Amino acid sequence: MALEGAPPFFAESIVFLAATVVAVPIAKRLGLGSVVGYLAAGAMIGPHGLQLLGSGEDVLHVAELGVVLLLFVIGLELDPQKLWRMKRDIFGLGTAQVLLTGLTLFAVGRYAGYPFSTALVAGFGLALSSTAFALQILQERGQLSSAYGQRAFGILLLQDIAIVPLLAMVAILAAGEGPATFADIGREVFTVSAAVAAVVLAGRYLVSPIFHLLAATRAREVMLSAALLVALGSAGIVHAVGLSMALGAFLAGVLLAESSFRHTLEADIEPFRSLLMGLFFVAVGMSLDVTLVAANWEFVAVGVVVVMLVKGVFLWSLSRATGSPNSDALRIAVTLPQGGEFAFVLFTAAVSNRLLDYQTANLLTAIVILTMLLTPLACLALDRLAARVKARGVENPSIETFEEATPAVLVIGFGRFGMVVAQILTSEGLEITAIDNRPDRIAYARKQGYKVYYGDATRADVLAAAGAGKAALVAMCIENDKVMAKAIDLVREGFPDALIFCRATDRAHVLDLTRRGVDFQIRETFESSVVFGRAALEALGTPLDRIDQIEEDVRYRDDERLAMQLSDGIYAGADRLHQVTPRKSAKDEQDVPAE
Repeated sequence: MALEGAPPFFAESIVFLAATVVAVPIAKRLGLGSVVGYLAAGAMIGPHGLQLLGSGEDVLHVAELGVVLLLFVIGLELDPQKLWRMKRDIFGLGTAQVLLTGLTLFAVGRYAGYPFSTALVAGFGLALSSTAFALQILQERGQLSSAYGQRAFGILLLQDIAIVPLLAMVAILAAGEGPATFADIGREVFTVSAAVAAVVLAGRYLVSPIFHLLAATRAREVMLSAALLVALGSAGIVHAVGLSMALGAFLAGVLLAESSFRHTLEADIEPFRSLLMGLFFVAVGMSLDVTLVAANWEFVAVGVVVVMLVKGVFLWSLSRATGSPNSDALRIAVTLPQGGEFAFVLFTAAVSNRLLDYQTANLLTAIVILTMLLTPLACLALDRLAARVKARGVENPSIETFEEATPAVLVIGFGRFGMVVAQILTSEGLEITAIDNRPDRIAYARKQGYKVYYGDATRADVLAAAGAGKAALVAMCIENDKVMAKAIDLVREGFPDALIFCRATDRAHVLDLTRRGVDFQIRETFESSVVFGRAALEALGTPLDRIDQIEEDVRYRDDERLAMQLSDGIYAGADRLHQVTPRKSAKDEQDVPAE
């Protein structure tokens, strides 16, 4: 065959890409979301479908890196203070959900006649939701930063942490496994603590100085390599001591959330994250054994209904009990009722330790996959119900929630001009995000107390990561005209709702910005020159009313000249520069109506 001499995984890559290109757009057109498309593509091309690819487990080992990168990106969006504010959702709501759901499903398993250890592993394995799946849904809907999205994320984070004691539980239930003495337990605790401390210290004191050095080289590929090294290296260190790779990557992301390179890191990693996440869902879909499900369809159907119902009821009731409005509690309940990817890890460990037989593990895996497939349908049903309620005129202010009512502003370029603009905006209490591509300027601004991030304004992905999509106004304070022109085009194309305010370097730049249709532009020296001229006239004894006349006339002639230059070229209207402002006559002053 022609592909015999091709590189490894070449044919598999073509099959994967072709299947996703077909399945994902169809799923999105039907309103089901891209995740369902990936799962369907995996089921279609996998060993239980058209058999175009081999075992999904082989693909899953590589695709799990997508979950790692996803958690790293999520961590970048959460600074430690924000994470601390979520502690009630993480350790309170999340712990209660895992315990109550796990114990209830364990009781169901015992009632169905399964042994104690089998029911316990199955119950707590099915109690975990899919971090990758739920976060993908929240991100696609733009609701990760909403109140209910943050609560859902807190629950998911606790579930990621919970996999560690659950794996220890499997080892304890299996005879002869796990640490046997207190000394063994102490060594394991010390090893885990040392690994976490290494990630924390490196993220806190080592990574940012290295990125400052790399940024000075202006080599984008080196920055990209460093970003991947930080995410995967942190995951590897934590995984080496038995913790979740995703948890290690998340920890590294949180530690870099206040770094000036946060938005560039997010933009660089996003393409890899998206591709690997797609591969992850395809691998999950490949694991669905349709023949086994058909032979045991009653067991699987009952399992899917019980899992989604039990988890949904507990998620809703616990969210309501801890302060969420009814609409938010419902959204959490329909976003997190599915089984999760860590269930696969737990079931595999249980099979290795002879706590689950192979067929039972496969049936439980099928239940997890089908709950994933049904979750977008539940979300779609809730959306339609909310739309119907709204159409009937029923007031429900919690259908849409906003964390903050203040508009956001993205400041691009943080030199002297940008810093003064930021000072004016923050004096009103507005939320600003600032990016610049000079590490020395970023370091200076941060010493002044401003949060400025490293970023290239000519990259649409960096603008998106910096929040251009949420910004009410983009303030272009860049000195370079060509860079500003490209940034304006990117904002106009990708974020058309944002106002664009620009700093113009000279008259030619003003004319170019006017032709581009920006919402506001100002020459950087014009206003200061007017103030300078006024002060000079005042020092020379010119009356204040005459100074006001002169300023008004100069501004009028300047606008006239700009209009002429737009149509006739840069040299048009030169005569407007040399006119003397006419003095108002006594008659003119008498004609002014008295107040």
